[in-house]
Amino acid sequence: MGTKVSRVSVPPRKMIAITAPSGAGKSSLVKKLLLHLPQLSFSVSCTTRAPRSAEQNGREYYFISEQDFRSQISTSSFAEYEEVYPGKFYGTLKSEIDRIWNSGKVVLFDMDVKGAANLKKLYGDDCLVIFIQPPSMESLTERLKNRNTEDAGSMKARLKRAEDELKFSAQADRVVLNRDFDTAYMRTKNHILSYIKAETVHIY
Repeated sequence: MGTKVSRVSVPPRKMIAITAPSGAGKSSLVKKLLLHLPQLSFSVSCTTRAPRSAEQNGREYYFISEQDFRSQISTSSFAEYEEVYPGKFYGTLKSEIDRIWNSGKVVLFDMDVKGAANLKKLYGDDCLVIFIQPPSMESLTERLKNRNTEDAGSMKARLKRAEDELKFSAQADRVVLNRDFDTAYMRTKNHILSYIKAETVHIY
């Protein structure tokens, strides 16, 4: 009589990085995706910058000191990190990715282009990078000004950075133009659903 073998279904370990220059609308898209796609779970990054109004520790970011951030670097705790501006670090903890994967969900990132490029390099096909393209530099500038969160110096630095980041679209897996939010959302959602539709891995 043959031995009975049980089958355990294991969801694929996948991640999706939504990236764009600041002001292109990626954070608004990420919030709506999380509302409507329960199979996704948001990866909370670490940063040394101060919280903005209404931001909460552990929700938008883990807000930690520069000293603590450097300590995490020394223990190789980050899957990726970057010093975006002098003293302003952002990074993704490996433990955060594992936490989400162990819960059976797909990791969703809201991150800058260098972080997305580093994740892609490390995780390959297990990481889908979607670049949110603003209609123009003029519209991006207007969106940043309307935020009213930057002084003249930081605004100039952010716009210069945005010009460089726009070139990253050629390296992304998918590019979505955000001229109209609802259209951009549907296109982003469809790319994600196609990516995570892969068969569940079966272990016997």
